[in-house]
Order: sequence, then C-alpha cells, then structure tokens
Amino acid sequence: MTHTAAGWHVELEFEEDDQRTRAAALVRLADGNEVRGHGYASRHRTDSNQPRVGEEIAGARALNELAMKLLTKAHDEIDQVSGRVSHPIAI
Repeated sequence: MTHTAAGWHVELEFEEDDQRTRAAALVRLADGNEVRGHGYASRHRTDSNQPRVGEEIAGARALNELAMKLLTKAHDEIDQVSGRVSHPIAI
C-alpha cells in the first residue's frame, strides 16, 4: 500500500464590531479548488464584551460550513465516478 502525504492550509479571517463577529474560512485543495465557509456570532446586549468568544463561535460555525461543503464535494465526486448515489456521512 502506498501512502501519500498531503496537507491543507486553512485560513480564517474575522470582522468584528461591538455586537457581531463574522468569520470566513478558506481551504485550498491540491486540485486547485477553493472551498469557503462563513460563520456569524452575535453578542447579547447583557453579555460582557469578549471578542475571543465571538471569534471562537463564528470560527467554529465557518469551519462547520466548510466541513459540510467538503463532504458534499466528496460525495458528488464519488457519485460522478461510481454512477450511483453515495450515502452522506452525518456529523
């Protein structure tokens, strides 16, 4: 069995104001494709201002969307090659 090492670099960027945090995630795949995900977090007016927490929530949501898009892409490729409908993996 041959093993090939591969790596992905994921970029996360954040935009914040006093109430909201927006995150954008990007991964560039070896085939040249890019997949993007976005996430948002809102601070309730009675919560203390903790920007790191907003980044963690928005970042996690962006990475979750990115993961779902990668799963969909993989299943579409399986279906295209095999000529059948694959069974998506539930997270």
